[in-house]
Amino acid sequence: MEVNILLEKIDMDTKVKLLQGFAHKIRIQILECIKEEEKTVSQIVDELNGNQSNISQHLACLKGCGLIVGRQEGKYIFYSLSNQRVRDLLTMFDVVLEEVQNDVACCKNHIV
Repeated sequence: MEVNILLEKIDMDTKVKLLQGFAHKIRIQILECIKEEEKTVSQIVDELNGNQSNISQHLACLKGCGLIVGRQEGKYIFYSLSNQRVRDLLTMFDVVLEEVQNDVACCKNHIV
């Protein structure tokens, strides 16, 4: 019985870590930015109007969570979503948000 409780805890902790990958505005912007095509850090920085150091830190987080991958080509690294399921999840977030956006907008329990 204790093993099952431990496995459930590990699974829940892993789920929380995955969701933390999505839990920052810049990381969501990065994911949306590369949702349809791979891009270099410079392209992402330009598109998001951010700074390279900050974007690179968030890219490292997303890569560490397995949500994105990098492909080296010469001196450039092209970032893309790691797979179709991540793309589907981003789309599903939009679908769910459309249904609950008024409640989310009124929620006082979470800080943006």
